[in-house]
Amino acid sequence: MARISPVNLDTTDSTTVATLRAVEKKIGMIPNLFATFAQAPAALNGYMAFSDALTQGRLTDAQREIVALALAQVNACQYCLSAHTAIGQGAGLSGEAIAQARAGGAESALDNAIAELAVKIVRQRGVISDDDLKTASAAGVDDELVVEIIANVALNTLTNYTNNIAGTDIDFPVVSVR
Repeated sequence: MARISPVNLDTTDSTTVATLRAVEKKIGMIPNLFATFAQAPAALNGYMAFSDALTQGRLTDAQREIVALALAQVNACQYCLSAHTAIGQGAGLSGEAIAQARAGGAESALDNAIAELAVKIVRQRGVISDDDLKTASAAGVDDELVVEIIANVALNTLTNYTNNIAGTDIDFPVVSVR
């Protein structure tokens, strides 16, 4: 049961309803996370703008899903594991690739370095050594990608923490944190 309820479309303001209806039109549903973010329209709008901006970066859809899955596992966010398993499949990740991402890795050297760096950023609370950056660089992660990975870590940490605190009801096929 949710500790922070999603907004009720019948009782929230028309601007927030319009935003949520735009989400519904784009992806076919209003995920409970979005309706929960809508309790604070600034949070909803900020999340959407940041998320949309990151889709214009160099990380591919699959690489962003690798980061999302790795972080959802590290942060024990069942909602995000469930959502990003489904979204990851849509981005072309196989069951094995999803399992690798959840373990903080990936098959290709570049994707593996992206996943490992994202996990280190979270576990080490942003304190990354020169060796960590050299290892990522050797696999093809340049300064632009480092900053983009940091941005994706921030975005996914926002959703992980929101869902964990809110107790967001999962509206995707449920995936266990274990």
